[in-house]
Amino acid sequence: MNARYLELEQGKLAFDERGEGPLVVCVPSMGDVRQEYRFLAPMLVDAGYRVVTMDLRGLGESSVGWPDYSVAAIGADILALIRHLNAGPALLVGDSMAGGAAVWAAAEAPELIAAVVLMDAVVRDMGPLWPGYLFYPTLFADLWGPAVWGKYYSTLYRTRRPTDWQAYIQQLKRNLRERGRMHALRGMMLASKQASADRLSQVKVPALVIMGTKDPDFKQPVQEAQFLGSALHAPVHMIEGAGHYPHAEMPEQVAPLLISFFQQTGESVLHGS
Repeated sequence: MNARYLELEQGKLAFDERGEGPLVVCVPSMGDVRQEYRFLAPMLVDAGYRVVTMDLRGLGESSVGWPDYSVAAIGADILALIRHLNAGPALLVGDSMAGGAAVWAAAEAPELIAAVVLMDAVVRDMGPLWPGYLFYPTLFADLWGPAVWGKYYSTLYRTRRPTDWQAYIQQLKRNLRERGRMHALRGMMLASKQASADRLSQVKVPALVIMGTKDPDFKQPVQEAQFLGSALHAPVHMIEGAGHYPHAEMPEQVAPLLISFFQQTGESVLHGS
């Protein structure tokens, strides 16, 4: 898909869109690009949705040099894009750190969000941040950081990798080799997630929690998903055998969950019923 751009005061955000119908905005995880949704998006389009996928600030085809890479900043970008599209309220899908940003956005501007789907969402700090401040700048330095990220990223698919795996991982590493990209990734890694944790109780829109049972980013994925479900009064679906990207690893299981959720809750909100 050819990128379109939203110009903001501090930079520009890349996004693309396809399909017609209720608006679905899909936001990728840190270190990834909007093509993360290359399998899920066509399924949503076929189900009758207008699907917009966006690149995070500093990554993909978005510009570099942003001063802030926190969940609040990314959440503000999501809201700016929905306002720009002028087609909301939107059904919002966020993976990993973007799930935290989606929480922030839903609490900040509920009038713009019809419902939110959190996939393997990172919405709170899992421990002290100081180890990252010590090690991440060196481990993910500009010179060798893309290769290190590629090795780490490869561990996040636990049962099966997509058929385009080799090409896709090379695409991610090429993107991270571009000037300013690793700086953005380090900024996201080191940013506290407290802003989304503080707003969990403020989210009043319908929510759905999806988590891979083998997500290595969480010591106890089931318990984390249950925590989110309880905090958001949301149903929880565990994808057996999936890692951190169930929508790319097992899209045939994830897409029906989203479509059913959108039909049962999202569209009822959109139509005021």
